[in-house]
Amino acid sequence: MARDLQADLNMLREVLRLAQARDFQRAGAIARNALSEGFEHPLLFNVVATTLEQEGRFGEAAQLLERAVALAPQDIGTRNALGMCLQRLDRPAESLFHLDALLAQHPELGFAHANKGNALIALGFLGRARTSLLRALELDPANFSAMASLASIASHRGNHDEARSWAQRVLQIVPNFPDAMVALAAAELADGELARAETLIRELLADQRVAEIDRARVNGLLGDVFDAGGRYSEALDAYRTCNESLRQIHFGFSGGTRLITYAEQLTATVASHIDQFHGVPSAGADVSEHVFLIGFPRSGTTLLEVVLDGHPRVASLDEHELFTESVRQLMRNPLDLSPLMAADEATLERLRQAYWDRVREGEVDVSGKVFVDKYPMNTLKLPLIARLFPNAKILFACRDPREVVLACFRRRFKMNPATYEFLTLPGAAALYDTTMKLGELMRPVFGAHWRELRYESLVADFAGQTRAMTEFLGLEWIDGMDDFALRARERERSTPSTAHLARGLDRSRPVHWTHYRSALEPVLPTLAKWVDRFGYE
Repeated sequence: MARDLQADLNMLREVLRLAQARDFQRAGAIARNALSEGFEHPLLFNVVATTLEQEGRFGEAAQLLERAVALAPQDIGTRNALGMCLQRLDRPAESLFHLDALLAQHPELGFAHANKGNALIALGFLGRARTSLLRALELDPANFSAMASLASIASHRGNHDEARSWAQRVLQIVPNFPDAMVALAAAELADGELARAETLIRELLADQRVAEIDRARVNGLLGDVFDAGGRYSEALDAYRTCNESLRQIHFGFSGGTRLITYAEQLTATVASHIDQFHGVPSAGADVSEHVFLIGFPRSGTTLLEVVLDGHPRVASLDEHELFTESVRQLMRNPLDLSPLMAADEATLERLRQAYWDRVREGEVDVSGKVFVDKYPMNTLKLPLIARLFPNAKILFACRDPREVVLACFRRRFKMNPATYEFLTLPGAAALYDTTMKLGELMRPVFGAHWRELRYESLVADFAGQTRAMTEFLGLEWIDGMDDFALRARERERSTPSTAHLARGLDRSRPVHWTHYRSALEPVLPTLAKWVDRFGYE
């Protein structure tokens, strides 16, 4: 039966009027009814998606918006709404795709540049995000959301004075704006103004506008404030509150094969094949040296990378996953390494090229340089590295296992299968134990190409340890390599260590874990062998 065109136009006008008046309940009811009758229009999808987002049903909202974009790919509001919804679903790469498509057609849209900046922050590209956010402000100087995001970038980089400036500008426009309050609280914490920081955080936790995931991270920041003030019992409670919320939000990582299970199975399989690892040395790209900087998160890998970045003959790519194709083809099943062990040289060379293609995508010139692939959890890819790049050098970062596990539990990471395990102390300890077991198995395979660096030794004798490291890599020490704090503030990507590195070496608390001894007590037996292996008392 033919539809009444005039009636449909009148209905769309009414839906638009109600939506503009923010009466989404009535607008959504009309839109749902029209969609149920088979009448599809981007406005209807957009309005229903808005009502779903208000109910926290972002997955369903994204499906409707994807349908709307398929119907009308040039529709500005729908494409932008999809980009923002995907960010809320922690799918920033997909969000960035749609925002780039929108800006390709409409580069004058300040809000789209701001939303692109937020997607880039979520992906860890802080330099590119800052460029997008500053462009948003050029187009719309009153865009307080862009200002708040610039405050967040400055905070991640440890530029707390800049963060404070941006946050205060936001709060003059929108008092108590949550993102600005977080940046301001972090700045107060960095300045040692713990009472002010706690007051701001308490206000945030009482604010109903703060989203669940942001509320979790604010509790983590409260833990940092308590920790800085020596209130360790309260800090532990705050960290547990933060992590339990994140466990619920990211419960999807608890299904299927957990990383700890994969790692345990892989370690057992490698143990039974350890004598079979071999490879044909390959130049790969035109690099003078290929280095894997590995270990475990919070063991000092970021510090080592930033130090090496001070050398003109070193190229690095922050933390990028470069082995995607290789893992998918050769290490998908941890109980069956036959694809890895039986791979012929043609297959290995093709996968090497896939690795270097990903390096080139990162826009890093490695020609004639020492290329440092810093990715701590690549420890679990050592069997793959041994087959693909057997002539590579391994820098293995070590730190007191008790400090490492506690730090992983306390810090807020971008969520992935590894960092999901960090949300409990037993999970962090178990993954650490299994990762170290695999590293210990693979160490003899690399022989003289393997070097361990202890974080505590580096802090105690920075000059001596870093000179020995550069010599191992065939580099000469040059002035400026120790100016890592300045470089940390300007890095494209950030890690939970970046803001701390921006303050220089932290020599203040080598046994911080003892303040949380009672909480760590259940996992100390798991860590004991590694405490002994790496020479800690």
